[in-house]
Amino acid sequence: MKIVRSRSLMLALAALLSQPAARAEEWRQFRGQGARGVADSSNLPDEWSATRNVRWKQDIPGRGWSSPIVTGNRILLTSVVSSGDSEEPTRGLYFGGNRSNISEAPHEWRILCLDLETGAELWSRVVHEGLPLRPRHIKNSYASETPVTDGERVYALFGDIGLFALTLDGEPVWSKRFEAFPTRYDWGPAASPVLHEGRVYVVNDNEQESWLAAFDAATGDEAWRVSRAEKSNWATPFIWETDQRVELITPGSGRTRSYSLDGELLYEFGGASSIMIAAPYAAHGLLYVSSGYVGDPVRPIVAVRPGAQGDISLADGETQNDSIAWSLPDAAPYNPTTLVHGDVLYVLHDRGLFAAYDARTGRELYGKQRLPNGRAFTASPWASGDRIYCLSEYGDTFVIRAGETFELLGVNSLEEDELCMATPAIAGDRLLLRTDRRLYCIGPEG
Repeated sequence: MKIVRSRSLMLALAALLSQPAARAEEWRQFRGQGARGVADSSNLPDEWSATRNVRWKQDIPGRGWSSPIVTGNRILLTSVVSSGDSEEPTRGLYFGGNRSNISEAPHEWRILCLDLETGAELWSRVVHEGLPLRPRHIKNSYASETPVTDGERVYALFGDIGLFALTLDGEPVWSKRFEAFPTRYDWGPAASPVLHEGRVYVVNDNEQESWLAAFDAATGDEAWRVSRAEKSNWATPFIWETDQRVELITPGSGRTRSYSLDGELLYEFGGASSIMIAAPYAAHGLLYVSSGYVGDPVRPIVAVRPGAQGDISLADGETQNDSIAWSLPDAAPYNPTTLVHGDVLYVLHDRGLFAAYDARTGRELYGKQRLPNGRAFTASPWASGDRIYCLSEYGDTFVIRAGETFELLGVNSLEEDELCMATPAIAGDRLLLRTDRRLYCIGPEG
């Protein structure tokens, strides 16, 4: 019997086998395994405070809204430290946060590594020093992109500066520098990189020259780059693996597009709100894409079937077609990503409303419920066991029972003056919660 092996298949298999397998307690990218925000563990505590069920807390220098990630006993995160005074953001959803002036104080762009058990700093690496090249919205940061790891290296993106690869001991491996393009109103970038079978994928949607590119994870060499007919977007791309193929999903306010892993356009669809932030993900054989700018009448959640080709946009008045299983035209949140846990899709709205839908059909299970004193939400919700967790900018985490009826179980609060915008990470029975000044490790006492 003659066996024919294609070179691309062999290379893909070799890349896969060379990467250490992620353990269940690891959280290697934004929103963890499959970008779902769902923990394998069901042992997260239901209750905590600034002192109760806190295993440790560690001050973090500078500012960054990137999420922590975890591999082995290492926590990895990014931050940018200014040598001058920084303006503190106000909590809540508001206008007037645009800033046109660029800081004249030198900054340090850092990647940090902490010990998972103790919170002690293992190393801190400055990958760039200098003056910022673009302004920032007061509620953004120069370190809003979450890094990603394959268990051997960490890959950290700073949108105005470049992409950096380090060993897990903090030694530089390679770097790629990027031009600092203007974003909408100079809000700044935030989309995180994604990693798949030996390549790092970066989307850079801006007001001048938007692009999508793939880089060799071992060398940093650019494998390919395609231009995008998009303006500024902030959504992290997603690798969608189905029985038919593997594709790269890139949400956009103009068009959400799917590419092959060689950069070939597979399909696209329009109909988003004018600002795209939420990350896509998959469950139940469907791809979920949402965009919900609060100032727009159209704020859709769209569930896409696998195997689509060409333009699959919904016609006026349609909520489904051959490629789109269902859609809800005005149900999406603005900043948070939606969450599928079990058979339910949960929606956390920025202003403290919470709703649930059937993940397979889009049928409403319960309408918008008001979270008490839930004044502003930017972080995406997460799930563990039969609990859904929603973290407000004020440091209050609302614990909701998973299921088809709404039941608020409790509210856990940190210090009153802490600002929370980063989506947490989960490592086994430990929750890693980043505020504007420190990282908390929350877990069962004893």
